[in-house]
Amino acid sequence: MTYFTNKVVWITGASSGIGEALALELALQGAKLVLSARRQDELERVKKLTNLAADAVLVLPYDVTDFSIAESKTSQVLAHFGRLDCVVHNAGISQRSRVSDTPLDVYKRLMDVDFFSTVALTKAVLPGMIQQKSGQFIVISSVAGKVGTPLRSGYNAAKHALHGFYDSLRSEVFDDNIRVNVVCPGYIRTNVSVNAITEKGEKFGQMDANQAKGMPADECAKKILAAAAKDKKETFIGGTTEMAAVFLRRFWPSLLFKMVRKNTPK
Repeated sequence: MTYFTNKVVWITGASSGIGEALALELALQGAKLVLSARRQDELERVKKLTNLAADAVLVLPYDVTDFSIAESKTSQVLAHFGRLDCVVHNAGISQRSRVSDTPLDVYKRLMDVDFFSTVALTKAVLPGMIQQKSGQFIVISSVAGKVGTPLRSGYNAAKHALHGFYDSLRSEVFDDNIRVNVVCPGYIRTNVSVNAITEKGEKFGQMDANQAKGMPADECAKKILAAAAKDKKETFIGGTTEMAAVFLRRFWPSLLFKMVRKNTPK
């Protein structure tokens, strides 16, 4: 038995990267899964990889920026499993563009995907969790939610916003036995930089060197779930560089800002 055995866990952004790795690890730990992303074919691929019984995995295609359907999608989950124990807010996109070049519609898209979508889904599932007096939100933020870096201003802003919102929620739902765990990965070996958007709203299409050398997604997934099982309120996952940046941000922010400035592309 594991902490997640027989728990119903809904993962957004489950078709690749950290989301896919979480689905596979949760399957090994005996969870029942709801897999959401826009691409149904990729979700079906992940479902097959879990090797779970067909009725133990609900493939639920879902564009998280369509806020109006969050409640109906929640109803589908409850109709299938009868309950929902945990939501992993993992869907997101990154950015590669300068503030001076980035129009407001790109910033809006970033905030819609990386922040407002989590708020919409949280509000949809929260009444059920309050009623059953149990639940958990695992929120995939980023080291960028603590340390602002160049070319990612909108992404940084959205991740910072997650911390403020979910820190507030954690206090509000404590007496309802609902856990809120915010996770801050650093460089993880996924296509997050490839899929990042430019000032034109187009895919960046390049793998960052740090991303390519980052922690494997399956290792990251294990660390995320271990932290959630222990109810760690805020967890940082990554290599020496990212952890050093978090440390400097807290104790020597001026030094960190100087280092970031020197590494800003000209």
